[in-house]
Amino acid sequence: KDPDNHKYLIYKIKNGRRFNDFVENVAIISGNKIIDKVSYQQVKGEFKDANYNSVIYKGTPYLKRKFKGKVLSLTQGASGHRNYFHWLYDILPKINICSKNYDINKLDYFYISKLEEYQKSTLKILGYDNIKIIDSNKNRHIQADEIVCSEHPWYKKGFILKEAKNLPEWIVKWLGNTFINHGKQFNCNDKIFIDRSDSAFSHCKFINNEEIIKFLENEGFTSYKIGQLSFEKQIYLFNNAKIIIGAHGAGFANLAFCKRNTKIIEIKPKSHSNFFQHISRMKELNFNLIETEYFEDKKKRGDILFNPTGFKKFL
Repeated sequence: KDPDNHKYLIYKIKNGRRFNDFVENVAIISGNKIIDKVSYQQVKGEFKDANYNSVIYKGTPYLKRKFKGKVLSLTQGASGHRNYFHWLYDILPKINICSKNYDINKLDYFYISKLEEYQKSTLKILGYDNIKIIDSNKNRHIQADEIVCSEHPWYKKGFILKEAKNLPEWIVKWLGNTFINHGKQFNCNDKIFIDRSDSAFSHCKFINNEEIIKFLENEGFTSYKIGQLSFEKQIYLFNNAKIIIGAHGAGFANLAFCKRNTKIIEIKPKSHSNFFQHISRMKELNFNLIETEYFEDKKKRGDILFNPTGFKKFL
């Protein structure tokens, strides 16, 4: 059980196998059986039970590699590889859940994709940076003496962005309590604009980004490309902030590190799911949402066209 009284299943499979296609299917296999609660399968983005897992129809078409020792399985499809939000709110909570029954430092491997620097930083803070990594991209099909895994902390059905509205409060509190004292101080503004122009994705990006940056600079803001900051600096930036403006995106995952009553202004297309309001409510933040009509400009790779003077009433 977690502090909110949710119950989670944790499995230990001796001589178990783990298969993933690095996109929408992850299978935990014991003998010749797939284990439903901890396998992961999506069909066109919708979560399904294990009857839909690709291994039932296609088998495991990758060379199996055997590992001696105990493996904590963390991979969960495309969302769990390098997405900042899902790392903080999905993968790290899985480690926390399993730590309630296992001494994580006595495990030999984490099964996850090759780590980014921010991911290494979080594991170092947790004291798990000594555990070896099995790259789930290079090793799609593995067998180990023992595989440990848990259910997903909150994604049980439907579409992941919609289900994020049901994110358990314990995760938000745990992130804040665990990492807040590891912020690294640097010279930064307390009036922040999150600049998503460097995102690999075109959704939730301002078509007139430069116009918005210029307007907000005149209002005393500084723009930050969050992904270019270390994890420790991101903690400090959000904890130090008094007002944060930005388009919906993974940078808002750092709301877990904000102080109470920090003003948040999130902008997103009406068609896009919103769950940062849910996190803001749990953190008692002053959350404000601006929704825009759908607009797509493929040349500029964006879908939000917003007149920055619209910020005036919030500022």
